[in-house]
Formats: sequence, C-alpha cells, structure tokens
Amino acid sequence: MSVSEQQVQDALKEITDPTTKKDFVSTKSVKNIKIDGDKVSLDIVLGYPGKSVFESIRTLVSDKVKSIAGIGSVTVNVSSNIVSHSVQRGVKLIPGIKNIIAVASGKGGVGKSTTAVNLALALAAEGARVGILDADIYGPSQPLMLGIKDDRPEPSADGKKLEPLNGHGLQAMSIGFLIDPDQPMVWRGPMVTQALGQLLNDTNWKDVDYLVVDLPPGTGDIQLTLAQTVPVTGSVIVTTPQDVALIDARKGLKMFEKVGIPILGIVENMSLHICTNCGHEERLFGTGGGEKMCKDFDVEFLGALPLDINIRQQTDEGNPPVVADPDGRVSQIYKEIARRVAVKVAEQAQDFSARFPNIVIQNT
Repeated sequence: MSVSEQQVQDALKEITDPTTKKDFVSTKSVKNIKIDGDKVSLDIVLGYPGKSVFESIRTLVSDKVKSIAGIGSVTVNVSSNIVSHSVQRGVKLIPGIKNIIAVASGKGGVGKSTTAVNLALALAAEGARVGILDADIYGPSQPLMLGIKDDRPEPSADGKKLEPLNGHGLQAMSIGFLIDPDQPMVWRGPMVTQALGQLLNDTNWKDVDYLVVDLPPGTGDIQLTLAQTVPVTGSVIVTTPQDVALIDARKGLKMFEKVGIPILGIVENMSLHICTNCGHEERLFGTGGGEKMCKDFDVEFLGALPLDINIRQQTDEGNPPVVADPDGRVSQIYKEIARRVAVKVAEQAQDFSARFPNIVIQNT
C-alpha cells in the first residue's frame, strides 16, 4: 500500500515545534514532500534562526514520519528562511536590513545593554546575519561590550557611508566608535536625533536579518524619533523584578503601544541570585514582577536571567556570555529568548514592498 503526501501532512500536524509551540503544518514550515516507494524526503523551513535546535527537530520529524505504516527511510532537511516583516505605517524599510528589533527599558541600571548585545549574539549563534546599533548617544556601551572600543569605522568604497565594525560576528555601529571615550556628548535633543539618523542610515549594513537597536533608557527624543522615522518590526522591554523598575518599564511599554510598534515580549533581568560560595538562592529584587506585567499587558514573558557575576565580568571584558561560554546555562537562556523573539517577529505580517515595481512617468 503506497503512502500519500496527505498521510505525511496529517502525521506532522500531530507534533509541535518546541520553539513556536505550533505544529509544522500550520506554520507552513513543511516544504517539498517527495515520496518514492517507501522512501520519503521533505524540508522543514523555519521562519526563525534555530541552528541549535535543527538536529532535535530533524529527529522529531523523522521519527514521526517513520511511524507511518509502509515507510522505510526518511530524509529531513532543516533550515531557516528569515524575511522582512511589516513596520509602522508610512515608514519605509532601510536597504540592507530586513527587521529592526528595539531593546528598551524605562530606566537605567536594569541590564538593557547587556541584554541587547547578548540577544544579538544569540541570534547570530542561531544562524542569522545580525547587526547592532548603539542608539545611546550620551552613554554608548556597545564598543566596550563587543571588545572593539579602540576600533574606528572606515568609509565605504563609494565614500558615501561608513562600514560597520565587526564584533564577534556582529555588524556594529555606535557613536562610541567616532569620539574619544572620555568626551561627553553635550548635545541638545535635535542634535542627538540627527546623530541617530546618521548612524542608522549612513552605515553600509550588509544583508542584515535582524538589526538590534540598543536604546537609551526612558521615553525621550531618541525613542520618539525611532518610533516616527525608523522601520521597527518590534520591541523588547527589559526590566528587573522590583516595583521601582516595573513602574518605568510599564511607561516604556505603553509608549511603544501608542506609536503602533508591536511588543515582542519582556525580559526580566536579575531575577535570581545564587551564592557562589554556598549555592543559596535568593530573589534580591522581588519575585514575579516581570510575569505579572506580562499578564497585565497581555504580552509574552520571554525569559528570566540570574544575577550572575560572570555576566558582568565577561561583558565588561568584551566577551559577553554567549561568546565566552556558548554552552553554559546563561547562554542557553539568551538563545531561548532569541528564538522566541525571532518567532514573535516571524508571526508579524510580511513586508512585500520590495517586490513592487517602481512606476516612473516620463515624457516621450
């Protein structure tokens, strides 16, 4: 009795992608099913970068298809395909960038920049082409965190743009690459927003799947400029569990809601401290604040990170945890968060503007 493509489809409806929490058929991940006698081959094309879960998905799908009576061998190819997704109405995509993810917080000191750089590195580790833009003009920290604080960008071949620097495989740009480290940026709002526009638009980004933008804390000029002129696919809010941080995080979340930028989720930093001497666990900044905020605003809780001295030390040394200890527990948490962020991006409507022809009217 021959096996049909429908049988394969029906079987794959019964298993769930651990990252998307949906079956592979409903997410349209199943491609190119081919049946030759008792041999079956198919492709699983994920809408998010997931290099670290490719093998487990391959095994999951293969085992399920093999359970169909009459099937002998199964070949499953797993890959990712990252596409551009819709942004605010009336804002055009930037050449060389498919999706922009803003990482924000209502207040400083909650680990936003550390989250931004590790999120970017985790997306890259999962197989995406990633850039990071340090949008904190007054206090740029990404040059230090990426270990390239002494480097300077070169002009592009045509002399019109700057080439992004490379930090652990990330395309990076920051005002920190262009000024002396001790030089204060004594600028008013209009100059700051103009500088942000130049850093974003005058950098020669090269086929970036995700540009992670590390925003300064608060809800001021830079955040408003980003919302009004930059094509943002979605935002990630970083907070700590205590009430004083959550108050400001709520303001940041509401700002993005008002300007029509989707909230991809919330990351809770410093959730738990484990004593390096005795192993005692203590929640220094409270419990469950980030999860409660997610329930209040109906957004996803992306993950919680511990208060870990290694995160601080490795990041200060220019080797964030995802690079310094790629198989460690902290890195795994960042990768899980990165995959969920990418899934939330993939669930947004696609942007097809690049496919539309330009209509030019000429006198003949």
